[in-house]
Amino acid sequence: MTDLPPVPIRFLPQYHTRVWGGRRLETMLGRSLPDDQPYGESWELSDRPDCQSVVASGPLAGLTLHQLWQAHRREIFGELLQADPRPRFPLLIKVLDCADDLSIQVHPPAAVAPELGGEPKSEMWHFVAVEPAAMLYAGLRWGVTREQFARTLESGTVAECVHALQPAAGDSLMVPSGRLHALGAGLLVFEIQQNSDTTYRVFDWNRLGLDGRPRQLHVAESLRCIDFADFEPDLHPAAAGNPLAECDHFVVERRTTGPTATAPGLRLIMAIDPLVWGETPVAAGSVALWPACLPPPRPPSGGAWLEITVRSPR
Repeated sequence: MTDLPPVPIRFLPQYHTRVWGGRRLETMLGRSLPDDQPYGESWELSDRPDCQSVVASGPLAGLTLHQLWQAHRREIFGELLQADPRPRFPLLIKVLDCADDLSIQVHPPAAVAPELGGEPKSEMWHFVAVEPAAMLYAGLRWGVTREQFARTLESGTVAECVHALQPAAGDSLMVPSGRLHALGAGLLVFEIQQNSDTTYRVFDWNRLGLDGRPRQLHVAESLRCIDFADFEPDLHPAAAGNPLAECDHFVVERRTTGPTATAPGLRLIMAIDPLVWGETPVAAGSVALWPACLPPPRPPSGGAWLEITVRSPR
């Protein structure tokens, strides 16, 4: 690993069809999609057993993110993460193209997830493109109780209980586990989250999945997970500056310059605009990783990016 060239590591995206997906990965980000299906997610950095990010080029080409995490932890991810007990890289990073509303859903908190056979997940959204009147849902409206919410499940009026917000491009929102939420139609979103794929759907707008059948709901699990004291959270507007989101698992900042690294260490970015980093092009929506074993890099050039700091367990 000591002979790595001074360039970032880039990964091949993994595309996933979704009933709510569209084609903006192609039309806005210039991606070549596999077919004409609705693609809702591009997994840009993933260490899931069923979806592995693969290094796109260079001397590490063909290696998976899991192989880097298991066999080259110190060289690639640095001393701070060398002793991390988690068996897989702890974050999952995606681009979401929401051509239709996502289901109203919740992710399990750490205290509940093991009992339900799931994984906890907190995440953040950064809104890259927002169509006029596009909305999202997050948290409960003021005063909604668990009992009131349960009644709306029976009547099919769940959306009346959920707080609605209208984001603008550049805004962000932290979605801690336990927060009821749904992205709305007309949003292109960058998502940074814990490495988890556990989602409990409360309501899916009475629609059919791509297979022509209703998608599974998880009402009992959702009622166990929803934070019924989480009322009307606010967006983090673009003008509010950094950090865009912060939790025990990660910190996300938006940058157009610096800070220039002064010491060796992992740097992880997601390009908002097309960038050049270490003379390597990084396409919009793509993730690039600067290995900890390399000398500190100059900042990327060409536009804006999300700078992502991975936090170790406390």
